[in-house]
Amino acid sequence: MVAIIASLIGLSSQAARPTVHVIGRKRGVDVLRPLSPEHPDDETFEGLLILRPEGRLFFANAQNVADQVRALTLEHKPRVLALDLSRVPDIEYSALQTLVESEKRATEQGIVVLAGGLNPGVLEVARRVGFDKQLGSERLMFNARMVIERYQALPVGDDQAARRGT
Repeated sequence: MVAIIASLIGLSSQAARPTVHVIGRKRGVDVLRPLSPEHPDDETFEGLLILRPEGRLFFANAQNVADQVRALTLEHKPRVLALDLSRVPDIEYSALQTLVESEKRATEQGIVVLAGGLNPGVLEVARRVGFDKQLGSERLMFNARMVIERYQALPVGDDQAARRGT
């Protein structure tokens, strides 16, 4: 009984505090993974910050994820912030509302926000809330690789092009 209770407490703690990883690309190959000291040669892109939250997002953890995204954005000061949602199996309405508000604040600060890797269930919730229209098809990508390709195709300093989809 003690083991079951300890396990439930551990699972609850993990669910309440999902990890948000800064993503880099393994040099020389098309592998995206969290940056870590074990892989010091992974490449990042000047002005682009790719963040990947992991786990179900819901009312109890949405603010924690938003706080992590805000802190990493302040630390890295990107021109373009990409949210790789490929490791988010489910998102609850209020958590998506938090994401919508975070996108508005970032845009007001001059940061272009892109989103990629939404699975069908997450995309459906995003559509119900109107997040897909808020971003527009030009800022809603199939995956993080497309985000990188899009970013690399932008002229240097052309944040407006990312917003317009050019």
